[in-house]
Amino acid sequence: MRNTPKAYDWLSITLHWLSAVVVIGLFAVGLWMVDLNYYSAWYKPAPHWHKSVGLCLAFATVLRLIWKQMKGHPAVEGARWEIISAKAAHGLIYLLMFGLFISGYLISTADGRAIDVFDWFSVPGLGELFPNQADIAGEIHEYMAYSLIGLAALHAAAALKHHFINKDNTLKKMLGVKEK
Repeated sequence: MRNTPKAYDWLSITLHWLSAVVVIGLFAVGLWMVDLNYYSAWYKPAPHWHKSVGLCLAFATVLRLIWKQMKGHPAVEGARWEIISAKAAHGLIYLLMFGLFISGYLISTADGRAIDVFDWFSVPGLGELFPNQADIAGEIHEYMAYSLIGLAALHAAAALKHHFINKDNTLKKMLGVKEK
């Protein structure tokens, strides 16, 4: 099992689409959670699930990057500017994701408590590393989340442009469709 110059393997495809669904879901839940009040039945479970899923996504993203380094990836198709833009966008997507993982961790552990991941295991908290950590990390987390969603939308639009206008193999590679 490995990526080829013309196609992604099933693990790369699965991790890509799983990440996309989880990022969109975490964004939607995050927007919803900020309006919860103490008396809501979801006041405690929603953040627990958000943190647990976010940390699972962090581990999956590390796995994805290791897999990509070990197995390579298909060539990026398009004009030179498109290739440069695609590589920059992918790099920025990963930077934003890791920024979200770190800022989410800093929000959640500012009080020194560990993060319980689905009650399977706990990620230890380091406590407040700088003044107003939870508030500052919260602002950063919010802006990065909006930036990631915007960039993901642009990424999806570019894939559709390649499919419908350029009529190349870009989208088919990530759908697992073999080129004829």
